[in-house]
Amino acid sequence: MQKSDYPFLPYEPPSWAANLALIPKFKFQLANLNTPIHKWRLPRTPDDFEVFVKRDDMTGSVLSGNKIRKLEFLLADAVDKGCEVILTCGGVRSNHCRATAISSCQLGLECHLFLWSRTKDLKGQFTGNTLLDRMVGANFYLVPSECSFQKEIYPRMQQLQEHIMKTSGKKCYSIPLGGSNSVGVWGYIDCFNELIKQGLHERFTDIVVASGSTGSVTGLAIGNHLTGNKVKVHGMAVISDAAYFHEEADAILRDLGLQASDGSSGVKAEDIMDIVEGVKGIGYGLSTPEELECIQEVATTTGILVDPCYTGKATYHTMKLMRENPDRFLGKKILFIHTGGWFDLFSGVMSSAIDGKSSAENKVYDWMEMTDKLPFDQ
Repeated sequence: MQKSDYPFLPYEPPSWAANLALIPKFKFQLANLNTPIHKWRLPRTPDDFEVFVKRDDMTGSVLSGNKIRKLEFLLADAVDKGCEVILTCGGVRSNHCRATAISSCQLGLECHLFLWSRTKDLKGQFTGNTLLDRMVGANFYLVPSECSFQKEIYPRMQQLQEHIMKTSGKKCYSIPLGGSNSVGVWGYIDCFNELIKQGLHERFTDIVVASGSTGSVTGLAIGNHLTGNKVKVHGMAVISDAAYFHEEADAILRDLGLQASDGSSGVKAEDIMDIVEGVKGIGYGLSTPEELECIQEVATTTGILVDPCYTGKATYHTMKLMRENPDRFLGKKILFIHTGGWFDLFSGVMSSAIDGKSSAENKVYDWMEMTDKLPFDQ
C-alpha cells in the first residue's frame, strides 16, 4: 500500500500532552471529525439535569463509532512499521473487529479476526457487524468464548504471524481487544482536545462513556487529568468490574510515563476515572427486556439509536443513575459519548424483541380491505 492512498499525516499532540511518552508519529485521516454535540432529551431525565450527546456514531458510515479514532493511530503505526497484515480480536458481534476489517481493506491491508464464539462455525450469524466483516474479506478464527487474550488468543496470533511470515514474507501487526493500548488510547486523548475546542469546560460537568476494553475511557481520563480535572469521567462497565478497568488503564499510564514502572507512584487509574459497575447486567452481549425496551423508547422519543451491547446499556444505567444516585455526578450537565455500534441492531436481538409484541404495540395496521373506517377504528 502507498501511504498516499489515504491522508497519512504527521501527528502533533496537544500542548498539554506533549510530554507524554510514546507519542505517535503519524495518524491516518479515516474518520469524519469533528463530530457534533447535540442536546439529548432522554425520557425521565430529572428536571435539574441536562444531557447532551457527542455523536461519535457519526464518525463515518460503516466506520462509525469510537473504534475508528483508535484505528487512525494503530493502522498508521502498522504501515509506518512496514506491516501488511492486521490481526485483532473480539466477540462475534464486535464493533472493533468490524471497524478494523473495513479500514484495513480500505488501506489495502489483509485482515485476520480472532472471535470469541460459542459455536465452531458462523452459519446463521452473518448479520450486523459480522456480515460487514465477511463482505470486506476478513478471515475468521473462532476461539472458545471468553478465553484469555494473553494465555490463549495471543499465542494463536503468534503462531499465525509466524506462518504468514514464513509463507508470504509479510509482516503482521497485532491489535489488542478494542484497540486499547498505548497507541490506540491516543484516539481519545485527541478526542478530549476536540471536546475542549467544543466548549467542554464551559458547558459540562461530567463525561459518560460505555466502556469495554478501557481505551476510550482511559484516553478521556488522561486528557481530563492533564488539563486540571475540571470534569468527572465515568466509564459504564459493560465488561467485567472496576478492578479490570483499573488494571488495564494502569498499564497504559505506565507506558505513557504517567505512572512508575512498578506502579508505586504517579497517576492511578482509580483516581482519574469513575467506573460504574453493574452495567454488564446479565452478561456481555446479553440484554434484559428492560434494557431492550429502553433502547426502543430512546429511539422513539429522541431519534437517536443505541445498541444492545454497549451504548444501550450505558444509556439505560445513565438514566437510572441520574434518578437513583445523582450525587455520583460532579454536577448536572452530562455529556454522553455515543460510541456507535448501531450495526448490532441488525444482529437479531432487537428484531426478536419487537417480533414478540402485538401489531398494535408495533403500530402495524391491517388495511388490506377498503372500508369506510380507518384501520385502527376497526
